[in-house]
Amino acid sequence: MIVTTKELFKAAYGKYAIGAYNINNLEQCMGLFRGNIQSQAPFIVQLSKGARSYTDKLMLEGIIRSADQVFPEAIFAVHLDHGDEATCMDCINSGFYSSVMIDASGEEFEKNIAITKRVVDAAHAKGIVVEAELGQLGGVEEHVSVSESDAKLTDPDQAKEFVERTGVDSLACAIGTSHGAFKFSGTQGLHFDVLAEIQKRLPGFPLVMHGSSSVPQDEVARINAAGGKIIGAKGVDDNQFRKAATLGVTKINIDTDGRLVWCRVHREHFISHPENFDLRPPGKVFMSEYANFIAAKNEKLGSAGQLPALREMLAK
Repeated sequence: MIVTTKELFKAAYGKYAIGAYNINNLEQCMGLFRGNIQSQAPFIVQLSKGARSYTDKLMLEGIIRSADQVFPEAIFAVHLDHGDEATCMDCINSGFYSSVMIDASGEEFEKNIAITKRVVDAAHAKGIVVEAELGQLGGVEEHVSVSESDAKLTDPDQAKEFVERTGVDSLACAIGTSHGAFKFSGTQGLHFDVLAEIQKRLPGFPLVMHGSSSVPQDEVARINAAGGKIIGAKGVDDNQFRKAATLGVTKINIDTDGRLVWCRVHREHFISHPENFDLRPPGKVFMSEYANFIAAKNEKLGSAGQLPALREMLAK
């Protein structure tokens, strides 16, 4: 069942975070749905601008519609990740998305507000929820590329003004994470002090953490052992997710980890089976492995086992 992120956040706020997972193909979609049913967790399916153009946006939307029928017990939102204004408007007009993210964080404050407000007005007119971003995460994701020198944390006072002036429904905050597989060097970590100040100014308001893949070191090691060259990759400690949830984070974005699982499965398969030219054997392994990864991640998020209570809340 497709719901809005607003409904998911209402159930989760202060208790756990919802996993928001990016997908690009059938195998990721099947693994994602299986893992969330396996762990009895609500979730968010995220489609990026790049994912929508990888084949055709209707193809990926069709896969998700089919998954909704195959897994009728699933409760999830369909969300546009890191959209520009034109992509947001296309998704709003499509009638399929329950949530969109407008990312104008690269613009100066007033322009970010103006762009976000236009998207909010268009989305709310159709009952669609909007996420926006303030501050800038470093790293690269799809068309978003920010050097570490240009990355900046979210200002708590600006966050309050931004939400009040735009009417946005949730806010992605820059608190020290970054996009991609190389999030940290040395001992840097999350700025919970900044997050606490934002929550203080916006009590009860849903906050979002982008760039939150944990970049499991066993996955990286296995990829490299199978011929990969991912050196120095380091991610977010997923043991910190629960603390973030107590500070108002209701949505945590995870993309890179799924790509690492895909890469590891396929590298290992073709090394072990150099004679194979059938895409289905590694695809079957990946769907199973990705489902297990999702289920384990939901335990860290605190969303595992929350499906029955959510279903009861939505039925009232």
